[in-house]
Amino acid sequence: MANTVLNTNVSEQTLQSIQASKRWDRIVTYILLVFMSILFLLPFIWLIGTSLKPEAEAISYPPSLFPKEVDWKNYAEVFDLVPFLKFYQNTIIVTLTSVAGTVFSSALVGYGFARINGRGRNFWFMMLLATMMLPSQVTMIPVYLIFAKLGWINTFLPLIVPSFFGSAYFIFLLRQFFRTIPKELDEAAIIDGCGPFRIFWNIMLPLIIPSLLTVAILSFMGSWNDFFGPLIYLNDTSKFTLSLGIQTFKGQNTMLWGPMMAASTMVITPLVVLFFFAQKYFIQGIATSGLKG
Repeated sequence: MANTVLNTNVSEQTLQSIQASKRWDRIVTYILLVFMSILFLLPFIWLIGTSLKPEAEAISYPPSLFPKEVDWKNYAEVFDLVPFLKFYQNTIIVTLTSVAGTVFSSALVGYGFARINGRGRNFWFMMLLATMMLPSQVTMIPVYLIFAKLGWINTFLPLIVPSFFGSAYFIFLLRQFFRTIPKELDEAAIIDGCGPFRIFWNIMLPLIIPSLLTVAILSFMGSWNDFFGPLIYLNDTSKFTLSLGIQTFKGQNTMLWGPMMAASTMVITPLVVLFFFAQKYFIQGIATSGLKG
């Protein structure tokens, strides 16, 4: 009896010790998360704070994180100094078209690699993955010469057309997701008289919507923030995108910090809003795409 009571007390002490250890681990984890969150948010806080400062305060030293007096004038000056709405319009055209092309072509190619048996399928898939090892700087000059021969310089075509040929990373991502779908669905659809494209369009695409949204979000962010593409192929200011248009605030000897920070705030706002509304699908798509190799 005495041994039973002693063992019970020892078990309760051990359980309390484990619970206390877990509690401290959770507290330390939360403290680290809060610290890292503040660390990552500091540049955004400084960006928004500077966009609300008068020009004299924006360039003052030492710099301050928050404005002494909120001034919205910089946001109005953005539209007076440069054709900012035109930059926005150009960026929306390029981004939405690129996203549509990337999502459709990557899904179609990923479906082929995952569900259709053919000679050399694995070899060509390995070749596709190998293209991810090539830095874009290696192909920059040949690609520019091809587009110049086609007469596409100073048009949106070099920024849009390549997206309709898919992206190696997105094809890999979607192929992984297609492989998680049971093959019995294909067999049942074939018995009902469906062809490969109808199976892809009517059956497979509705099942991979989280992954398609993930690809769409990543493609949207890449195209919206792209700087080198517009810098290389666009010469006319009226065709500049936002990432390139922000550079127009930088003069030869002057820098308009207030309007530039206000413009930068308006550029990143759609991305932040998009992520907050679609983060559920974004995380779900990333987490489930690697379940089956």
